[in-house]
Amino acid sequence: MSLFQLRGKSKDRYSAPHDQSADFVELFFDLIFVFAITQVTHFTSKHLDLQGVGQSLLIFWLVWWAWTQFTWSLNSADTSLRDVRVGTLISTAVAFVMAVSVDHAFDSEVLWFAVPYILMRQLGWGLMLRVTWHDRGERSAAMVIAIAAQLGLVSVLLGAFADPETRLWWWLAAIVLDMLSAYLGGKSLGWNIRIAHFVERHALIVIIALGESLIVAAAAVAGDLLTNEMLVSGGIAVLIVCLLWWSYFGWIREFFEERLLKAPTTKQVVLTRDGFSLGHFPLLCGIIALAVGLEQILSHPANPVEGKVVAALGLGVVLFVGSTAGTVWRLSGIILWPRFIILGIGAAFLLLSVSKAPIISLSLIASTLLLIVLIEEYRAPHSSSKS
Repeated sequence: MSLFQLRGKSKDRYSAPHDQSADFVELFFDLIFVFAITQVTHFTSKHLDLQGVGQSLLIFWLVWWAWTQFTWSLNSADTSLRDVRVGTLISTAVAFVMAVSVDHAFDSEVLWFAVPYILMRQLGWGLMLRVTWHDRGERSAAMVIAIAAQLGLVSVLLGAFADPETRLWWWLAAIVLDMLSAYLGGKSLGWNIRIAHFVERHALIVIIALGESLIVAAAAVAGDLLTNEMLVSGGIAVLIVCLLWWSYFGWIREFFEERLLKAPTTKQVVLTRDGFSLGHFPLLCGIIALAVGLEQILSHPANPVEGKVVAALGLGVVLFVGSTAGTVWRLSGIILWPRFIILGIGAAFLLLSVSKAPIISLSLIASTLLLIVLIEEYRAPHSSSKS
């Protein structure tokens, strides 16, 4: 075998097979990020006011964007290779330090959060550049995005050294720069996206986060004396999460993949960015808000529900179900009117449950979701496509 042939084989050895599904090392990596989401949930629950929610959003954007970056990097990577797995596991360890330091993001020990975050992002860029190096188009796209993203990381670092009051603005600037990086990435035509793998990765993070929302709520009352109110509220909480699962996995997850595969190749990058990297951020925010609300209710199942708890529950459901519908519209142009109308009516009734028994708020949410699921079983776009 000639030297040229050897180079040819080594050039593309990092590329994933076209039909590669999510690997166990990716799932392990995702579990650490769901732990980070849990930490953000706890942070929000302890700071359930306007300032605290704003800080939580900033923290979660950074966490989400780091996960998104690795999703794009590993989409093109052959994760069965040893060095790809080692790089991912090293990044997992760094992500763990970042996750356990979420509570310090806005105090004097912020560097325990910011430094691992920046290091993990750099590891992600290194992996992306290594994986895409053999393909001129992908390499050029990755380098453009990586250069633009460095400005955002500088802003994160400067914010870490600033006062907590000023840190907010530095990290908002980092978000703007991340969005610029995403915009430049969408204009690049060099990406070869493996659609099935990309959709699967996001489905996995959603399903793990949904399960974790119940774990967070249950952990708040573990060891407490069981009461009738707690058992009933807990049962309805499980029903709500199951219905949220159905509203995403009942037909929409497959619909996403189908629509992306049918889209022109020149539009797949933009649609994937908008529908998943951007569109799934408010969806995950919804899971966090719901987990906060459920934790508060199960901690005090006999007390009237406060307005901020009702707001967390309602916002969680609206963000999850509404963001999913928004992604359907972005990928297909189809507007799920029944979903939006039922959500609006349900939210209006939910406002009337403030200061009422928790079972009323939870029952209203469960009824709203059940109605959406039942209607979409017969009237959603998937019904006609399967007939």
